[in-house]
Formats: sequence, structure tokens, C-alpha cells
Amino acid sequence: MPAPRPVQAKDGDVLVLVGTMKGAFLFRSNGARARWDVSGPHFPGHAVYAMAFDGRAGRKRLWASTTSMHWGSVLRTSDDFGATWTNPEQANVKFPADTGLALANIWQIRPGPAQEPNVLWCGVEPASLFESRDGGETWELVRGLHDHPDRPRWEPGGGGLCLHTILPDPANRERMLVAISTGGVYRTEDGGRTWRSRNLGVRADFLPDKHPEFGQCVHKVGVNPKRPGTLFLQNHWGLYRSDDFGDHWFDIANGVPSDFGFPMVVHPHDPDVAYIVPLESDAFRATPEGRLRVYRTRDGGASWEALTNGLPQEQAYETVLRDGMAADTLDPAGIYFGTRSGKLYGSADGGASWARLADGLPPVTCVKTAIVGDPRKARVPRPATAKRAKPAEKATRKAAPKAKVKAKAKGKAPVKPRRKAAARPKRAKRK
Repeated sequence: MPAPRPVQAKDGDVLVLVGTMKGAFLFRSNGARARWDVSGPHFPGHAVYAMAFDGRAGRKRLWASTTSMHWGSVLRTSDDFGATWTNPEQANVKFPADTGLALANIWQIRPGPAQEPNVLWCGVEPASLFESRDGGETWELVRGLHDHPDRPRWEPGGGGLCLHTILPDPANRERMLVAISTGGVYRTEDGGRTWRSRNLGVRADFLPDKHPEFGQCVHKVGVNPKRPGTLFLQNHWGLYRSDDFGDHWFDIANGVPSDFGFPMVVHPHDPDVAYIVPLESDAFRATPEGRLRVYRTRDGGASWEALTNGLPQEQAYETVLRDGMAADTLDPAGIYFGTRSGKLYGSADGGASWARLADGLPPVTCVKTAIVGDPRKARVPRPATAKRAKPAEKATRKAAPKAKVKAKAKGKAPVKPRRKAAARPKRAKRK
């Protein structure tokens, strides 16, 4: 197979990194996010469960974990947007011999804070956390979590015993939260030396004790760095929010067709906004009623709305995995997700409208985003974005009353409805 051409990315461009069961794909666009260049497959035949972009300290480095049934899992990097990749001769992330464990998969790659440009973490299977303090040259097992007394009683979920979520507290270097399937949520306050379970209020329907101290099957946890104390959690049955960095969780499954699902994405600018893709059940892991719907909350989980504009609403029995959804940091934010059937969808207006960016990919395992270089150089077309957002605003029940109040405040009479609209009292009554 010929080598895929790299993407030609410049400062302000948007990257969407897509890992699949048979390689990785790179998507590039400018701030408009209307047309995309595609590069791939990179590592054809290898499963890619984790990708990341490291733009700290002037880097433009891509990270990918590749898994081969013959050679196992390794971390690879590219500093030229996929033109070349490192190819380690042996595993660069591996368990110390005294643990008796062998690496099965790398599920997460997380660059550290900007002020520590050589710090990275990765979450692996069997559930463990590794840390690098030299830019990824070497990796060390975080012993405090690995040696936790709860560990012998953690059980693997359907995807294995994996550590899939790493959330450092941006306000406190010593504080971090991780999530394990099926160990639950754990938090450290001392830089990883000690860890405590943080699952109060999260249920485990598959266990005799529905609210154990640990053992929950957490699928994903999301956070907005502007309000790191507020977390959103998608569980194996259950949607939750915490306002104290995991000390307590409360149910927010209000008005969703199912509280079973995998991804959880928090808006990059508004910590009260989050996105999920509900699935029918653990027995039938497909979108309910064959309708592909992204659900969004704009009030911290008090209510949810279905986002469907541009998404198929018939015979669309899709599945989105825990890392199969992501948001970019532009304004308005771009939201992206990939499916097990190989489709990639994107929205350049926070989910108000969607477009299919790719079809026929291998099953998508992860979707990550990045802005190359200085994000202020991204040119986002404001007028076009505003036009796209109007249909979603009209569909919001509270939009019409707000518009009328605003018109009165300016001394303008509200626009009279058309006769056709007046002849439909039911719709007018809902508004």
C-alpha cells in the first residue's frame, strides 16, 4: 500500500484525529470547517485506540497508539503531520517485571499542562496510569494507583479492564481524577502517591450492591477547564454531574431516551453545556429507534435536547464509542463524532447542524481535535455561522418570547405572524 500523503497544516488550522480498527486518519480544515483534506490510513491493519496532539513549547507533534495482534501496543509520534512516524523496535510503555503484567492496549494519551511541556500521561489496559517527564522518551508506572488495595477486585468490562479517562486539575498540579472500566472513578490529591475512590451516588446495576464504594463501569468523564470542579459522567446506565470534583454525584438523566451510552463531551467555553449520544441498552448498543441523535444540555443536565439537523433519522442504528466524540476550541465550537459503521460527522456551530465528513472508514475507535499553533489565527466566518444557527434558534421554545421582549425594548412592534402560522394554534401554543 502506498504511503498516505501528509496534511498541509498551518497555524490556525483545525485537525480532527480519527483512530479506527484498521489505522488512523487525519482531517484538516481552516476555521470555516466547511471543506476537509484527508490523510490515511496511517498504520493500516493496526488498531488505533488513542491519539493526541501536543502543541506545547512550539511542538506540532502527533501521538498515536497502535496495536498489532503480533507485536502488541506501542506509542508513535509524527512531527510533520503524518509524513513520517517513529517506529519503536520494542514497547516504549511496558509494565515492570515485578508486576507480572503485560500491556494489552493503550486507551488514552494526555499531554500535561502548558507550564510542564515535558509531562505526559497515558492510560492503559490492564487498568494503570503511566507518566513521562521527558516528553515521552521514557514512561514510568504510577505505583500509587497500581498498588491500590481495591485493584484485585476490579473486573474487566466489555472492552477490557481499561483506564480511559485522565483529568488533571488545571488549578492544582497535585490533583488528578481518572476513570476505569470497571473500577470507577479515583482521585489523587498528592501527585499520584495515594488514591481514593470517588463514586458516591453512581450506581452499578449489574452488581448485587447497586451503590458500591467502587466497581462502577464508568464509560467517560468530561470537564471544562474553566470550571474544573464541575464534571459530567456517562456510566453503564446513568448520567451524572458532580460540582465538587467527584466527591458527590447526582443523576441528570432528564428527558433522554436512554441513560446508557459511551461518550461524554463538555463544551470548551460553557461549562453548563455537554453532549452525549444515547444508545438503546447494554444488550442492544445502537441508537434508539434507529435515529441518530446527539443530545445536548445547556443547563448543566437539568434538561436535554435532541440535535438532529443533518443526521439520519431512519434506519440509522449507529454506535459511538467512549472516545468517539470530541470538540474543538473555536467559537462557535466544532463537535465531531465517529461511528462503528465508519461514518464521521461534524458540526461547526455547536451541534445546531451536522454534515457527514467521511463514510466508509473502518470502525471508529477514537476522535480527537486540535488547533495548530496560535488559535487566534483561526479565521471563523461569523456571518455564515449565524445563518446556520437560526433554524436551531427557531426550534427552541423560548426563542420566540425572548425575541418579542427584545423588540419591545427597542420600541419596535413585533412582527405579525403569517396567516398560515396563525391557522395552526397548536404550534403557536407551544411557543
